[in-house]
Amino acid sequence: MTPVAQQQGARNQQLILAAVCLSALVLPLSFTGGAVATPAIGRDLGGSPVALTWITNAFMLSFGSLLMAAGALADVYGRKRLFTFGMLLFTAASLAQSVAPSVFWLDVLRAVQGVAGAAALASGSAALAQEFEGHARTRAYSMLGTTFGIGLAFGPLVAGALIEAFNWRAIFDFTALIGVIAMVFGLPRMRETRDPDAKGLDWPGTITYSAMLALFTFGVIQAPESGWGNLLVVGLLSASALMLALFVMIEMRAKRPMLDLTLFRFPRFIGVQMLPIGTCFCYIVLVVMLPLRFIGVEGLSEIDAGLLLLALSAPMLVVPMLAASMTRFVSAGILSGGGFLIAALGLHWLSLYNVGEPKHALIVPMVLIGIGAGLPWGLMDGLSVSVVPKERAGMAAGIFNTVRVAGEGIALASVAAMLASLLQNDLSSAVTGNVDTVLIAETAHRVTTGDMVHAINTLPGLANERLVQGYASAFQYLLHILTVITLASAAAVLGLLSKDRTVAKAQQAAA
Repeated sequence: MTPVAQQQGARNQQLILAAVCLSALVLPLSFTGGAVATPAIGRDLGGSPVALTWITNAFMLSFGSLLMAAGALADVYGRKRLFTFGMLLFTAASLAQSVAPSVFWLDVLRAVQGVAGAAALASGSAALAQEFEGHARTRAYSMLGTTFGIGLAFGPLVAGALIEAFNWRAIFDFTALIGVIAMVFGLPRMRETRDPDAKGLDWPGTITYSAMLALFTFGVIQAPESGWGNLLVVGLLSASALMLALFVMIEMRAKRPMLDLTLFRFPRFIGVQMLPIGTCFCYIVLVVMLPLRFIGVEGLSEIDAGLLLLALSAPMLVVPMLAASMTRFVSAGILSGGGFLIAALGLHWLSLYNVGEPKHALIVPMVLIGIGAGLPWGLMDGLSVSVVPKERAGMAAGIFNTVRVAGEGIALASVAAMLASLLQNDLSSAVTGNVDTVLIAETAHRVTTGDMVHAINTLPGLANERLVQGYASAFQYLLHILTVITLASAAAVLGLLSKDRTVAKAQQAAA
């Protein structure tokens, strides 16, 4: 190959990497942007509390449940073809969301956007593996991970700036613009690749897995409004448990399972799965819940809330890389468990501050949470493949990514439901007379979605100050629960991984 051809090939590789990174950037932007925009959407379009909750959860549910399936389809039908389909659909869904006439249609489009995001990310990641080799591949995937960190760190700030400068609809126009740029630079240079040994999609496993996540999320989101003992809620959660049992049976008997569950026989592999679960409950849920608190309840502007959230998310730009470097001297398990202990300290510290107190006091505990979550964040991808036999590394990575993405959706739905239930219990003791419990539940649910304007009008006779006081008490109790979950994650990680000094070569190279 001539020097000119080599130079052109290298340039094409960098443009393909840039396109895939841009496609990955819009995913955390869509995730955090939807959370920041929820109070503004509620003021503009109205909508029930359940419908407003689905603005975030519809995207996470469809994205998380179909990510593995999208990877299998990319192997069969071609990585470039599925990437093209995913980005076109993502861009179209983003543009449609910017003109959505109601919260219902916004929720539907968010689910479609999640499907498109799964297709784009799975196929784009697979395409990078074909374009790069050796250390270049490691650097490419490191850049992809850094892009996610940038999206999480600056997503709330970008969303806040767009809302203040224009309105909430501008967020979706912005993500559509990034999608167009990614396609313009990447598609002409991306080559079509397939897996010649691919056997197709595990349809029974995919259907039962997606149904399990969907039923569980529906049940948990509906519970605060209908009650945990409601027949519909019990039926949804029971059906979810049934789908989980069917999924396990199908995967245990399949010749080419979507997820090889026998890997859970390795204790260290179980310990690795605690890493994404722990970071979901100490970090990811706060990326969604804190904007709703700052904007909807405390009355901060979207841009001020975005600036404040930098204290939580900015450490993700630095700490993961530092963690990878530190594994030369300290066990990855000890670093990860220590990170959860730091995050638990930050969560407890954050719980000491009441709604309405000076916001600068929240910066240090939020930074601690970000640092604590950043330590396992930078190590868990490498650990996911280093704790199992080399020949099973691909399946181990697939299970890990499934647990991470599905865990985010489950954690978000569960934590939002817990907060609404805690606030409902508090309001029930504050309201006198014969007040319909449905109204109390609706009020609590509206407050947790940041819709204070409609919440005040839902329950007549309840002062705004009492509503805020109840929310503050419920949020404080929720932070205590998150602290306990984070401490339990630390104990599990330290118990299962602290003696393992093995770190994937990709981590070493990235460091």
